[in-house]
Amino acid sequence: MNPVTRREFIGILRSPKSFGTLLFLTALFSFTVLSQWPTDTSSVSGTKSVEVFRVFGYGLLSGIIFLVPAFPATSIVNEKNNKTLALLLNSPLSGPSIYLGKISGVLLFSLLVLLCSLPASAACFAMGGISLNGDLGMLYCVLLVMILQYSTMGMLISSHVQTSDAGVRLTYAGVFFLLLVTLIPSAFLRGTSIFPPTLLTIAEWLRCFSPLPALMEILGDGEIGSSGLKQSSTIGRFLLLTLASSGIFAAFTLSRLNHRIFDRSRSKGTITNDQALATRLLRRILYVVDPQRRKTGIPWFLNPVMVKEFRCRRFGRSQWLLRLIAGCSIVSMLLTFLATTSAESWGVSTIGPLLVLMQVVLVVVLTPSLASGLISGERDSGGWELLRMTPLSTLRVISGKLLSVVWTLLLVLMATLPGYIMTVLIKPDLSSQIQIVLICLFWITLQALAISAAVGSIFRYTAVSTSVTYIAVIAFFLSPMLIWIARESPFGHNTVETALLATPVGAALNVIGARGFESYQLLPSAWWVSGIVSAIMFSVLSIQVWRLNRAI
Repeated sequence: MNPVTRREFIGILRSPKSFGTLLFLTALFSFTVLSQWPTDTSSVSGTKSVEVFRVFGYGLLSGIIFLVPAFPATSIVNEKNNKTLALLLNSPLSGPSIYLGKISGVLLFSLLVLLCSLPASAACFAMGGISLNGDLGMLYCVLLVMILQYSTMGMLISSHVQTSDAGVRLTYAGVFFLLLVTLIPSAFLRGTSIFPPTLLTIAEWLRCFSPLPALMEILGDGEIGSSGLKQSSTIGRFLLLTLASSGIFAAFTLSRLNHRIFDRSRSKGTITNDQALATRLLRRILYVVDPQRRKTGIPWFLNPVMVKEFRCRRFGRSQWLLRLIAGCSIVSMLLTFLATTSAESWGVSTIGPLLVLMQVVLVVVLTPSLASGLISGERDSGGWELLRMTPLSTLRVISGKLLSVVWTLLLVLMATLPGYIMTVLIKPDLSSQIQIVLICLFWITLQALAISAAVGSIFRYTAVSTSVTYIAVIAFFLSPMLIWIARESPFGHNTVETALLATPVGAALNVIGARGFESYQLLPSAWWVSGIVSAIMFSVLSIQVWRLNRAI
């Protein structure tokens, strides 16, 4: 056995958290099937098996998204920071052997996650109604290829970043990009006639990067993503694109597994204030915000912790915020154009839910990245002791850190507001519904921020807090949607309505008129639940910060 494989795989298995996760997944999958097991032999007609198989398939996909990306995202960067990667590169092992050993350890653990689901899948097959090769076989084939893609992508990102928490954030962002963002062009362009056929073909191929269309086709939910149009099979395209992209990711990572991976060019840098007068005047004309200019002092009316977060956070300086605003403006114009042209073909009732889902995805992806390390980052770097020595109160510390995240999220969420404006202009009677949707988006953002900040404050190390926070936020927002997908089979109307109350996402889709959400009464109960959950999470954050501030 490759010694790196043995070291990686056994290292993962020795963790009590890994064992507990595998045990929990086995019990969860088994309970899902056993709870729907027919009470007599006359009930075994295959219908119940298909219903449970759908829930089982989406649940298995969610488990892979939660667990798999965290391990390859930190594999290489941890070796580099622990000074052991240099030892590996100077050992008799070649670069391909090291890469194969590391990727094999991650894939073996991912295989254990799939093996945990075998008892439940065997029970589904025993109930009848699903085939071994066409349904179960294709499901596991798609999931295995998806695991390979996510693992190779995580290893590539891990070879470029300098910290483990950055690797986790970028890997989860890449997973969401491949899972959901690749579906957006096809969702907007499909069914329109003003775009050239080549662009529509590219959008359809880009859609096949996501495993969701292939998984829906296997589970019998292909019509959910087709919007009433006849679609060709996406399984073959998905397998082809995923294997090709995995090979490209692996090739780029292998090209970096040598001594050059430690080379990091650093510019000496020059401060504008120390340069000649003509240079300073020229830079005043060319730059709205000069990134090389010495910063002024913090005004008395600003929270110093918030300013410190903006100035010390990567991409938090003024020039990066201006670039973020410019990027949001470009996205806003593009979304406005697509919303206008697509509304003519699909109708406002189809475009509105797409805009809501896009904003929810932005919140779920960005909020854990920004808020998970607010407290753990200080503890990990040793900055918390410096904060304790200042005369700042606990409330001022918490408010400053939270405000630094809130302002960034508000800038990002502005990207899709023009789409709502165009929707109101096209159909003015939707103005009241749009206002309620914006209120729901406010509660979604607040809830995601509260969960991310509270969960992230519990852990000491930034990488661990980022991984756990992503899992917690994704599970909190995705679980109700999984129950909604299985509405009426096997979950009843009351069960689905209760699950959708956990987050305001279902309420926003209900108000905007999304298909499948019309029959649920979610307001204002969803707002009350979101407010209570947010208050509890902010209380947990406050208690944790107070406890850390009082610790000796």
